Amino acid sequence: MKLSCQEGLVPGSTFGEKLANLHRYGFDAVELDGGRLNDPAGMAERKSELLSSPVKPSSICGGFSSEVVHPDRSRRQACSDAFRKKLDQAAEVGALGPIIVPIFNGNDRVPDLSPWKSRAEVERDLLLAMLAPLADHAAQNGVCVLLEPLNRYESNSLPKQADGADVVRALNGRGIRLMSDIFHMSIEERNLPATIRQCADVIGHVHLADTTRLEPGTGSADYTGILAALREIGFQGAMAFECGLSEPADSALPKSAAWLRSRMG
Repeated sequence: MKLSCQEGLVPGSTFGEKLANLHRYGFDAVELDGGRLNDPAGMAERKSELLSSPVKPSSICGGFSSEVVHPDRSRRQACSDAFRKKLDQAAEVGALGPIIVPIFNGNDRVPDLSPWKSRAEVERDLLLAMLAPLADHAAQNGVCVLLEPLNRYESNSLPKQADGADVVRALNGRGIRLMSDIFHMSIEERNLPATIRQCADVIGHVHLADTTRLEPGTGSADYTGILAALREIGFQGAMAFECGLSEPADSALPKSAAWLRSRMG
């Protein structure tokens, strides 16, 4: 297992400085800001600095609108087109892939068409139709769609890990993996280690935050059990910090990284 961190959490006036700090803090990888990659200069800087750094790219987060199941066809297509570019960028920099959320609760949603189909059923079918060509494109380029379930308060489209795993399995796991976020799981899952074991065949990436939504070690999440379950299923991917920080980054990040490593075995 590799420790990663979102670049926006790391101090440094340049991307190179951020990578140097991550290495000094004990991290193996960086989760790239997809918005920065939309700028050709930002993309060039990251590609150049990553070539000479021991810190490698794990994943891409953000940089497009999460509207892949929006009721407006043009907005669904715009999301799909933007995400396809993120897949190409992942292949270009050597990251596993970009993260996608189907839609947020505050956005427009497809109608409930009961008794034919509920809104959840319509969104699932639409999600499968939209993700299938993206997953094929990802597989052809050696990367993955990273599908992230969120807690019900942020997006009730895919609230539980089982919901996301069902979509990944329906697409035969080709070019698509499950993104497991510990904070969202802490809200939705009764037993996080058991859930990880149940999704062993589809987990591709992990987001780290404690129940406080701050760095691991600041809340009550069962990280000893979570890390043991990830070891048990043979997870070899990256776990990226996506959280707030309880103190300045140059103190919180190395302290939390060391705390996690003491439990990783």
